[in-house]
Amino acid sequence: IAVTVVTQPSVVTLTRGETASIDCNVGSVTGYSADWYKQIPGGVPQYMLRFRHTWTDVKYGSGFSSPHFTSTSQSGTDYRLIINNVEEGDSAVYHCTIWDDSAKENVSQ
Repeated sequence: IAVTVVTQPSVVTLTRGETASIDCNVGSVTGYSADWYKQIPGGVPQYMLRFRHTWTDVKYGSGFSSPHFTSTSQSGTDYRLIINNVEEGDSAVYHCTIWDDSAKENVSQ
């Protein structure tokens, strides 16, 4: 049985125009790709983007694009969502979901 723990910071506070970085770490499991979701309180999660550590380009969901949103990865287990030039509309809860290649399932927080 594969046990995977996804960790993310609880709160990131920024002022307009700054850059936000939100990290998502998945223990020691080699993640296959990371999906990021934006959720406004009381709303449903919106699919933002997908990034794989072997990719050079980010794949975006509807309504999300570069350069405002992007993602990087140092490995298959560490992913980062970057929000450039933060706006008021960016205030939300951001979730990451990692494809756990060893367990053949998605894990999220």
